[in-house]
Amino acid sequence: MLSTKLPGRALPHVIHLSLPQQQTTRSLVFGVRDREVPGSGCQRTAQRPLRGCAVRCSVAAKSAPSRRAPAQGIEEGYWAWREYKIRYQKMGSKGPKVLLVHGFGSNCDHWRKNFPVLAEECQVWAIDLLGYGWSDKPDPRDHLPNSLYTFETWGQQLLDFMEQKMGGDSAFLICNSVGGLAGLQAAIFRPDLVRGVQLMNISLRLLHLKKQPAWKKPVVKALQSALHSSFVGPLFFSLLAKPKTVKNVLAECYGDKGEVSDELVDYILTPGLEPGAVRVFLDFISYSGGPLPEELLDECKRPVSLLWGEKDPWEKLELGRSLQHHPCVEEFVVIPGAGHCPMDEAPGLVNPAILNFINRHS
Repeated sequence: MLSTKLPGRALPHVIHLSLPQQQTTRSLVFGVRDREVPGSGCQRTAQRPLRGCAVRCSVAAKSAPSRRAPAQGIEEGYWAWREYKIRYQKMGSKGPKVLLVHGFGSNCDHWRKNFPVLAEECQVWAIDLLGYGWSDKPDPRDHLPNSLYTFETWGQQLLDFMEQKMGGDSAFLICNSVGGLAGLQAAIFRPDLVRGVQLMNISLRLLHLKKQPAWKKPVVKALQSALHSSFVGPLFFSLLAKPKTVKNVLAECYGDKGEVSDELVDYILTPGLEPGAVRVFLDFISYSGGPLPEELLDECKRPVSLLWGEKDPWEKLELGRSLQHHPCVEEFVVIPGAGHCPMDEAPGLVNPAILNFINRHS
């Protein structure tokens, strides 16, 4: 364990964990189709067709692979939030309350390797953020640009879920990638409901307007506009939403490419073939505003733990280290050999790190 000091305050602990021989997997996803919600008698509202789209997102019309059941022992349900159906999962009946928050394009099933261990000591929930997994995917074109799928929306979704489904007690938020910004936003909105936030390879938002050099801004804007507002975007999505492509994308961000299993690809891709997923995807990749992680960490008054997969090619370890200087951050834990989603690739290292953080603040 390494530690140094800044004037006036100690840096958080910097921990390098040893990697066991046995590792595991990770995920990323896209979306949801009109279907009956199991056990609810409720039919999803049909998504409207894409405007002016020759492609018509034919990927969603093709026969989708059958949906995998949740991992053994995990309960699944649906919660009515505003006018939307939101999927969640639960395991464990005693101990501190914990809410697991997935990253971009992912869903509850990304935490399937963490549930059993965490549930031995905690009451554990996971949730599909609005627009992802098997939660509803309202069309963002019915709202102002970049106003629906935002960190503020998702942060409020987490808080409402904690109040309405988790008993209203304070809970820990354990988050990956962009889910970390939603978790921090929730902690800022309602610090009384959040006991602590653990961030795994939080998105650094490198395409945010504030981080783009002047010469790059018009280029990025033109590309985002083409993807968002023309046939190019649905065509691009249809090329991505294939098993081989998803597997290649995951292999790129995994430290151990052997951990990219067919099961993982199924959990990611199946909801990504649902109508509505394409518009969520295109809306979010054009979202270059909103908060930066640095800004949220400056505002956060709850304890924060940072975990970082050392081989993440998207959110580099050296850039992640810059976040440890914020006052709310109490530790920076390096997960050796892991990539962007360490909880799925190295649960043997991550699960103890989660429990250590929870136990310190329980």
